[in-house]
Amino acid sequence: MERREIFKSIGADVATGKLIFPTSAQVAIRVRQALDDPDCHIDNAARLVQADPLLSARVVAIANSVVFNRSGREVTDVRAAVARLGFRTVRALAVAVVTRQLAGAHGVQAYQEIAAKLWEHTAHVAALAHVIARRVTHQDPETAMFAGIVHEVGGFYLLSRAKDFPGLLDDDHAEWIESGEAEVGRAVLKVLSVPEPVAHAIEAFWDGFLSLPPTTLADTLLLAEELAPVPSPLHPAGGDQPGEGMQTRLDMVIAEDTLTSILEESAEEVASLTAALRF
Repeated sequence: MERREIFKSIGADVATGKLIFPTSAQVAIRVRQALDDPDCHIDNAARLVQADPLLSARVVAIANSVVFNRSGREVTDVRAAVARLGFRTVRALAVAVVTRQLAGAHGVQAYQEIAAKLWEHTAHVAALAHVIARRVTHQDPETAMFAGIVHEVGGFYLLSRAKDFPGLLDDDHAEWIESGEAEVGRAVLKVLSVPEPVAHAIEAFWDGFLSLPPTTLADTLLLAEELAPVPSPLHPAGGDQPGEGMQTRLDMVIAEDTLTSILEESAEEVASLTAALRF
C-alpha cells in the first residue's frame, strides 16, 4: 500500500473516532478522566494513580524533582506526591503515560528505536517548556509542560499503527509530517480531552512561526523544540543543530537576562525534570 493510501486509511479511522490505544494506555486515560471530576477526593485520586504502576512511579519522581521539591524533603508515597503536585499536574502525567505507552505499543525494533528517540525528545521539550514559560514567555509553567508532553502525540499514534501498514516509515518523514501529523494529532488530542488553549498552541506550533520576542504558549513550544538537545526523529532536520543559531538570535531580544544565562541558571531544573519524565 502506498503511503498516501496508508494515511487515507488511518484518516478514515480517525474520522469515525476509531483511535486504537493499547490496554495499558486506556487505564491511564480512565485515570485522567476521573481526575477531571471536581469532586474527586485526594484519597480516591491516590488510589486511581496507584492502579497504574508506571503512573505511580512518575508521580512520585516528578514530585521529588528539583522543580516541585523546593524544600528538599522527598515524598515516598503516592498520596503525598499527588498532594504536592495537584490534580492538574497529575492529569498531565497521566497523558504522559498514555503517550509513552503508545511509543512502546509495537514490537518492530526499528519503530521502537524511533519511538524511544521521540520520547527522549518529548521529555526535553516538556522540561524546557516549563522553564521557558516561567522565565521567558510568562505563560503558566504546568500548562507549558503539559503542551510539551502532548505536542508529538500524533506522531506517537502513527508510530503505534506503523506495524499495521508496511512502508509507512520508508524513506524520509517529510510526507508523514505534511499528511499525517496534524490530522491524526487533532483527533488524538480530542480523545485525550486536551484543553482548547493547548490544542490551539499545538496547531500554531505545527505552523512553525515563532514571534519575537516570544510571548505565547505556541512560542514556548517552538522555542523549547529548537533548544532541545535531542531532535525529533519525525521532523526533517533544519539548517541549525538543536539550540544553535536560535539561541543566539533570542539572546538579543530577551529583556534583562539573556536566554543563555536563563538556561544556565535553570540547567539543574531542566535536567531533573527531564530525568523524571524519561521513562
